[in-house]
Amino acid sequence: MAQLIQVTPQGLYCPQGDFYVDPWGKVERAVVTHGHSDHARVGSQQYFCSATSVPILQHRLPQAGDIRPLAFGEALQLGDATVSLHPAGHILGSAQVRIAAEGEVWVVTGDYKRCADPTCEPFEVVPCDALITEATFGAPVYQWQPGAETVGEIYQWWMENRRLGLTSLLFCYALGKAQRVLAELRRFTDEEVYTHGAVEAITVIYRDQGVATLPTRATTDLPKDHSYSGALVIAPPSAHRSVWMKRFKNVSTGFASGWMRVRGHRRRRGYQRGFVLSDHADWPGLLRTVRETGTKKIYVTHGYKDLLARYLCHEGYAAQSLDTLFTGDDTEALSEKEIAKAAP
Repeated sequence: MAQLIQVTPQGLYCPQGDFYVDPWGKVERAVVTHGHSDHARVGSQQYFCSATSVPILQHRLPQAGDIRPLAFGEALQLGDATVSLHPAGHILGSAQVRIAAEGEVWVVTGDYKRCADPTCEPFEVVPCDALITEATFGAPVYQWQPGAETVGEIYQWWMENRRLGLTSLLFCYALGKAQRVLAELRRFTDEEVYTHGAVEAITVIYRDQGVATLPTRATTDLPKDHSYSGALVIAPPSAHRSVWMKRFKNVSTGFASGWMRVRGHRRRRGYQRGFVLSDHADWPGLLRTVRETGTKKIYVTHGYKDLLARYLCHEGYAAQSLDTLFTGDDTEALSEKEIAKAAP
């Protein structure tokens, strides 16, 4: 089998096309799967990404001058390799990278999910000879219900807090997760939601690209003595227990994350409620993807990569873990021993 991707000190390198996929070092040409900071980094001279990712990269990498958009499915010739991007379903504009060279096809998934999300392009199965897949939630305990059901739980929590005269502070990632919540909540209400400035900036980018969300107002546009009683406020996890929180009185805090699937995560992080909502593939989604691509070789990166690779080998696949600097949501990961004892 030809080796279309190599791990180098700068990142995942394709020698046939002389480019890197989501490099973590400074390189000449970068093909970027999506806008999260462990995949889109400063320092490259030229960036290729999906057309819908461009405004996100411009916002998060203002120093990056040469960002070139590719339509999904559009073929780009780089050296001896033909490259195309295909929807990954992770966040708006997130892409898988398909590389064809020397008679073979390799796919780098980046981060992805298989469940429905009204804020981004749905995952596309891309047949390949070799698959490089993430494994952020690559353990059997991680299985998701539909996002609409979880957001329905968020809505009920909000309404109960309102009845009690409390402000609902929901913490989730500013890029992708917050907008998904705001879009799914439209099933239940048309009420305005307050947002932290970091969430508001990304939400505006989503709306400018046609994603429908609830109306929002940034807390930075309001006086510090504004009353938020009964309201829903969405903020990134970095704002939890920060100076920014001092403007709120009588609050109930919640955290929306796939890590909430395991008992103890909510208490460890100091949130009062946990909602199981992830923008990564769950265990069945990872296995389904491997099966549907028809791949002959699997490389597993970040998350529970060793666990997933061992399981795939046991199932008869040629699989191995791959060390990278991608993190996904790894900061919350439990050890395999803890996972073995975990219960939702």
